[in-house]
Amino acid sequence: MALRMWASSTANALKLSCAAKSQHLGAAYSLSRCFSTVLEGLKYAPSHEWVKHEGSVATVGITDHAQGHLGEVVFVELPEIGTSVTKGSGFGAVESVKATSDVNSPISGEVVEVNTKLTETPGVINKSPYEDGWMIKVKPSSPAELDSLMGPKEYTKFCEEEDAAH
Repeated sequence: MALRMWASSTANALKLSCAAKSQHLGAAYSLSRCFSTVLEGLKYAPSHEWVKHEGSVATVGITDHAQGHLGEVVFVELPEIGTSVTKGSGFGAVESVKATSDVNSPISGEVVEVNTKLTETPGVINKSPYEDGWMIKVKPSSPAELDSLMGPKEYTKFCEEEDAAH
């Protein structure tokens, strides 16, 4: 994990690009930013959460970029089904060997499902942040909020700029 973060930081500093393929979520293709995968078909918040809106439900999790910076995830705190979440407000937390970070909701709505597997095996977030590591499913109260989130290209650029500033 430390080697991966070092390589990503070094590649960003040297302005090198990497290519990788992803089969996650059946995406047509993904953008890869040196070991961190950014998927097409998802929307991204500046606080590093992703959302996939399908029908009347939106699935939410943390990005590959976020889990990479956190390191090994050892504990996940999730809300209860029926809880209301508000765009930009915390709904849970992810604890890693390095730090504990709040997880913010990229959209407002009601939690209709929680990934209970994460309480038993929180490391799934590190292995599969876009598939098995999803955190909550929300019935959006204002689907138009998705329009204010970043697409894959914008999020990739955002991460590159953020990493370069640190």
